Amino acid sequence: MKNRYLLLLCLLNASFVLQAKIILPGIFSDNMVLQRNTLLPIWGIAEANEKITIQFHLQAKTTKADKMGNWSVKLEPELAGGPYQLNITGKNSIQIKNILVGDVWLCSGQSNMEWAVGQSNNAVNSIANANYPAIRHVKIPHTIGSIPQQDLAPVYWDVCSPSTVASFSGLAYFFAKNIYDSIHIPIGIINDCWGGTNIETWISRTGFESSEEFKEMIASMPVLNLDSISKLKIRAVEERIKKLQGTGLKNLPVDNFKELSFDDDRWPTMKQPMLWEQQSIGELDGVVWLRKTIDLPALDFTKSCILELSKIDDNDIAYVNGVEVGYTNQWDALRKYPIPAALLKEGKNVIAIRVEDNGGGGGIYGEADNLQLSIGDQKISLAGDWKFQVASIIKKTSENSLPSLCYNAMIHPLIPFAFKGVLWYQGESNAGRAYQYRKAFPLLINDWRKKWDNPTMPFYYVQLANFNNVGNSNEGCGWAELREAQTMTLSLPHTGMVVTTDIGNPIDIHPTNKQDVGKRLAAIAFNNIYGIAMQDRGPSYSSMQIKENEMILSFDHIGTGLFTPDQYGYIKGFEIAGMDQVFYLARAYISGNNIVVSCDKVARPLAVHFGWNGNTTDCNLFNKEGFPAVPFRTEEWKNSTKDEKYTIEKLIF
Repeated sequence: MKNRYLLLLCLLNASFVLQAKIILPGIFSDNMVLQRNTLLPIWGIAEANEKITIQFHLQAKTTKADKMGNWSVKLEPELAGGPYQLNITGKNSIQIKNILVGDVWLCSGQSNMEWAVGQSNNAVNSIANANYPAIRHVKIPHTIGSIPQQDLAPVYWDVCSPSTVASFSGLAYFFAKNIYDSIHIPIGIINDCWGGTNIETWISRTGFESSEEFKEMIASMPVLNLDSISKLKIRAVEERIKKLQGTGLKNLPVDNFKELSFDDDRWPTMKQPMLWEQQSIGELDGVVWLRKTIDLPALDFTKSCILELSKIDDNDIAYVNGVEVGYTNQWDALRKYPIPAALLKEGKNVIAIRVEDNGGGGGIYGEADNLQLSIGDQKISLAGDWKFQVASIIKKTSENSLPSLCYNAMIHPLIPFAFKGVLWYQGESNAGRAYQYRKAFPLLINDWRKKWDNPTMPFYYVQLANFNNVGNSNEGCGWAELREAQTMTLSLPHTGMVVTTDIGNPIDIHPTNKQDVGKRLAAIAFNNIYGIAMQDRGPSYSSMQIKENEMILSFDHIGTGLFTPDQYGYIKGFEIAGMDQVFYLARAYISGNNIVVSCDKVARPLAVHFGWNGNTTDCNLFNKEGFPAVPFRTEEWKNSTKDEKYTIEKLIF
């Protein structure tokens, strides 16, 4: 018994010693960048009432931890420079080395912000020339929390070089490079994003409570730990899948799914290529089997046979007639699997794919032309209906399961770290609730500004790029409505928006041209922060006049003039409608500083749309400085997402 008490005493003493050590938040580490020209918050924990000394550059300050062990100071503003060392001394000492002082940007959103330099256009050249030791990058790990967390998962700052830059956020890096090349101050990039996330996961609970739009929603959110949230979510998904495919997950003979003889007549179908979150299967992380039966004529099956499966999010194992032909564990890689000679045969053949999705989107996606079977010179499309069956569900809470989960674990621990502003690229996951984004996006901006007590904090963001998505002017289009909500958010002060309708990829939701996006974001910063006057946006609709069957449109931000690269001066992307509210493609041309639009089918035009669909590839109106015109409409006759709301009931059940 005595030994047990001695052991307990030793454990208590060890715990006390551990807690007595000064600990800094994880964001403070070697190679970091601190924000210039502002008070610099430094904080941490220590023993209760412990005296602490903070030394940085030419400054020294002392403070004392409170009775809970929390302490904080604010260093005086510093000019750009370095490298310096931060020393924290109490009953133990901490040294953080190779610190630069410059401008720090918090870069957040979903996968297009997370997209790496190594995945971007001309990656080999960009990586080889990334000799920028004054640019530093830190990646915040993907983590969620049911309540606000006090610290991050372990992080570290990387010094930009050809050996490190490939994993940097591409957009953030090209933004930082443009800034550094012009003003030569250190730039810090906080890469704090997660692919596939909706905006609601990045907003705090108190932010929702302050909103008329969302306060009822957040009041209905149960106070649960992550384990309880996960159990609720899994139970709801299991019930939904059981109704969809007519069987529970425990009753599936998954070993037989790859076999040619397996009977999949009762399986439901989905379209491929298309992420399953956009179809009846809905939000689901786990394993799903896909099967497609094809009837082949008599062909020379000894020739080269290739199974192309476009891209699959995340991992796959592919089978032809029960034989494994390949596997890939990379969500953004094109799949091309050679098929052994004579495995295919005349008549019935079955392609089966075991798809594992670990988060975000799931299933086959990308270009339909890359989903095909090649037999010699003959190509057989595999796009269209595929049979599917959910085999298992990942039993974890996802980042989108409930509101605030990413805010709690990935944003809140950074408060009150000082930075210059925010870069944001998100919205794809909210296109189905685009109308409500009019409220959600300004709420996020105001929420973060309030949390950092900085009402003028710059907030620059990227509008959704061109992408083949459902909807049009006559049906309503969630993608266009989301862009509209983003444009409307410019009414908040100290915001700026980059239009990317000309540099996306209609067949890939992840356009790889991050260089021009970073350059356009930098133009906003130059014009509004760094005192370098330049054009930083494209033409935006201002007003219209109707003269008989023509509409004469005026624009702001035309720079030195309106421009189209079309050699005949034809402007594309405009539609007009009359009293019947039916839109038709319109003729459009530049007349001085105006655009004149008309259509033979509309004798008395009342409304005009520009770029009002997901794929805006044809839109070719710019200013002479090269910035594309902002998509717009002059009325709100159709809002396909107006009734779609973010509710706890939908998330759980």
